[in-house]
Amino acid sequence: MISPKNSYSVDEATKKLEGYCAYQDRCHKEIISKLREMHMIPQAIDLIVAHLIQENFLNEERFAKSYARGKFNIKKWGKNRIVNELKHREISKYNINMALKEIEPKEYIKTFNALAKKRLAEIREKDLQKRRKKLADYLLYRGWESGLVYEKVYELVPNK
Repeated sequence: MISPKNSYSVDEATKKLEGYCAYQDRCHKEIISKLREMHMIPQAIDLIVAHLIQENFLNEERFAKSYARGKFNIKKWGKNRIVNELKHREISKYNINMALKEIEPKEYIKTFNALAKKRLAEIREKDLQKRRKKLADYLLYRGWESGLVYEKVYELVPNK
């Protein structure tokens, strides 16, 4: 037997989404996706999104800034990965640039250096080329700029 789908009135959906946004900053794409899951019609989605923006529950600049800070500080992501993830969430170029300004350049380099040294200490590979490759792959996957990565790889794993 198929269970009936929950249906929400515009007011119920609005209250639910206000709580969803208050719990954590969200982007427009997440909100629209959530409303579609709730089987809301396009007019209702537009109405609710407009309300959330007007009441400051939904703010893409704030979302982008907190996302960039969080991923950098907690997951140690580089700018490339942060930019790609924000683009995936359909954040504007302006908001992406604002978000990247949240990362202090000195802190960025300090974090990068610490992450590279920590990862190198974990690599058990004896072959120099394979060590370099593993370190470079790890840092590139994390979204660090290739110029920084290769410079650091050759600094930490020099030719002998």
